Amino acid sequence: MDKQNQSYRIESDLIGERQIPADKLYGVQTLRGIENFRISNFLLSDYPLFIHGLAWTKEAAAIANHRLGIINDEQKKGIVQACHELLEGKHHEHFPIDMIQGGAGTTTNMNANEVICNRALQIMGHNPGEFQYLSPNDHVNGEQSTNDAYPTAIHLGLYASHLKFRTHLIALIDSLRAKGKEFAHVLKMGRTQLQDAVPMTLGQTFNGFASILEVELKNLDHAAEEFLVVNMGATAIGTGICAEPQYAPYVIEALRDITGWDIQLADDLVGATSDTSVMIGYSSELKRIAVKVNKISNDLRLISSGPRAGLNEINLPAMQPGSSIMPGKVNPVIPEVMNQVCYKVMGNDVTVTMAGDAAQMELNAMEPVMAQCCFESIDLLANGFDTLRTLCIDGIEANEDICSNYIKNSIGIVTALNPIIGYKNSTKIAKEAMETGKGVYELVLEHDILDKKDLDMILSPENMIRPVKLNIKPKH
Repeated sequence: MDKQNQSYRIESDLIGERQIPADKLYGVQTLRGIENFRISNFLLSDYPLFIHGLAWTKEAAAIANHRLGIINDEQKKGIVQACHELLEGKHHEHFPIDMIQGGAGTTTNMNANEVICNRALQIMGHNPGEFQYLSPNDHVNGEQSTNDAYPTAIHLGLYASHLKFRTHLIALIDSLRAKGKEFAHVLKMGRTQLQDAVPMTLGQTFNGFASILEVELKNLDHAAEEFLVVNMGATAIGTGICAEPQYAPYVIEALRDITGWDIQLADDLVGATSDTSVMIGYSSELKRIAVKVNKISNDLRLISSGPRAGLNEINLPAMQPGSSIMPGKVNPVIPEVMNQVCYKVMGNDVTVTMAGDAAQMELNAMEPVMAQCCFESIDLLANGFDTLRTLCIDGIEANEDICSNYIKNSIGIVTALNPIIGYKNSTKIAKEAMETGKGVYELVLEHDILDKKDLDMILSPENMIRPVKLNIKPKH
């Protein structure tokens, strides 16, 4: 029977021969990874920008190796074209391995080597598996080890993910700013420890939300910049064994040309090869953002609570019925799902931290789960931000009358009188208001502490929401 008419081809490795489905571009080591690591539902094919990172890394290596005379023109052309096809989104179905794996990423690196090699062989006019013309190890993986190619691909993939992610964060900030402008005229009670505090505007609330996220853009960019420092050329442990002296500068130059990014070679390749603190830093920044968005989501749930027996200062868009038994109930499902996204990101950060702490000697074998958590957290937050923005924040409406009534009936406005009438008088008014149920405004006039004109000036919106100096004296 003609071998090419069979439904499989035979490939071999250190452990032995295996049958590979004829229509698959991956090879024997990928197949072993599929069989050995049935761990999660997180597959490499689910993270296209990680595959892009692998393609950039392998293309740069091919350019450097061709420059060194290690591969010929035809081999370089085949590898580069195969990498470009991966960047176009092709062949990603041939990366079916679990992101969480043993071996410090060897399965992922070999998956890329095999797919690129077999596709390059087809481009060269050969069949997959005819490695006498192009080898996944000797040529596609030439001058490399998993221990420099894999972390380099992670860095590049995460940096690409960062550039995409920050656009989702900016869109969320812009949405909050728009609501800040829309609600700039709506007075409401501010609250501390869930108790009435002092007046503010609803616009200030939403501008505050935007501001605490906006400051994280700079921090996020700073954390991401470290992804541009790579250990390509370190090979196994950082000594550069099996690589020619000019390989490292050549491959870094190629990476810069391919990506357009200011990629730098780490100063100490031995130290860099076992150091995963870049992922720890970026994951920590994602956690910071998650903590802040979680706070925003909780506040949206609180100030929209009710509608009859809660605060009900704003209306969230009604997205779906809230109960299978309680008619008319509508739940804040979008902030709730955002809360859960934030908890997952916080949990991922714990995993990244613990895995980063697991480095031993010259390598950290736990990089796969660190990479998976970082890629997943970025995707979760990006999807969550878009959902929160389009299905919740953009459609929020203010209940202006309710906000106004809370201020009129609140004892908290006595704080605005404190600089004028003094702490003693303010305390007396506040206490009497609580005991009698009368309003602060009413009691100040009743005790003849201030003229109505002066009282109205003190309690005017423009004088309660920013620092002011008023030349008003109490009557006594």
